[in-house]
Amino acid sequence: MRVDGEAGLRATVRAMVIASTSNMIHRSKALAQDPSSMHILLAEDDPALAESTARALRSQGWVVDHTPRGEPVPTSVKTDPYDLLILDIGLIGIDGFETLRRVREQGSTLPVLMLTARDAIEDRVHGLEMGADDYLVKPFALAELIARVKVLTRRHQARQGSVLSMGGLRMDLEANRAWIGEQPLDLSAREWAVLEYLLSRVGHVVGKEQILQAISGWDDALSENAVEVYVSRLRPKIEPAGLRIRAVRGFGYLVEEVAGAAPSVQ
Repeated sequence: MRVDGEAGLRATVRAMVIASTSNMIHRSKALAQDPSSMHILLAEDDPALAESTARALRSQGWVVDHTPRGEPVPTSVKTDPYDLLILDIGLIGIDGFETLRRVREQGSTLPVLMLTARDAIEDRVHGLEMGADDYLVKPFALAELIARVKVLTRRHQARQGSVLSMGGLRMDLEANRAWIGEQPLDLSAREWAVLEYLLSRVGHVVGKEQILQAISGWDDALSENAVEVYVSRLRPKIEPAGLRIRAVRGFGYLVEEVAGAAPSVQ
């Protein structure tokens, strides 16, 4: 095989490395030494970026396994006790979107941080719809990556095994399911986020700006008017649970039980 120039040589070597590790997970031995360490799976096909990212994560005392391809990720996530998946969109073989789809399809609620060189809103929305939890655009500062990892894992740990309930409503934050009585409650992702935020602050008036910050995440285009829209959609949905979302003029919203109202299930 003929290789023209240094760039061609680098590309060839990279392709050979990827081909030779096509379905492998490079596992760290550190987990056996400290099973309490956070365990991260990094799916990144760029060897230099993977090495620098893994080094930064390990500097925090975390255990990092690495794969350059998407194919082995769903099986590994299902069988190994990972705390976080860092997933590049532009993987060779199946891309990050398809990898994520397969991970979520098998029921995994593992936090997923996506890495990509694509900064289009369409890609962010697509990733969110596929089940990603956060999004980082390349090139990125390693300090920001570490900060996002900490936030994601804290959020996930707080949600594990948690159930919010009020009136006739129950929200299982781990399973991402809600019920009124025994009847499943159908909520969009944004409606879920707004309702979860309100129920986690029962007894407190929550401002529109606070709600906006809690549900924005990927999409900075949301406005306070969007909060009003989601609240208006939620009101009739939670009314059968004996609940209402009351607007407190000048301050925000308060979720409360309706006096004398008994939860009703159709």
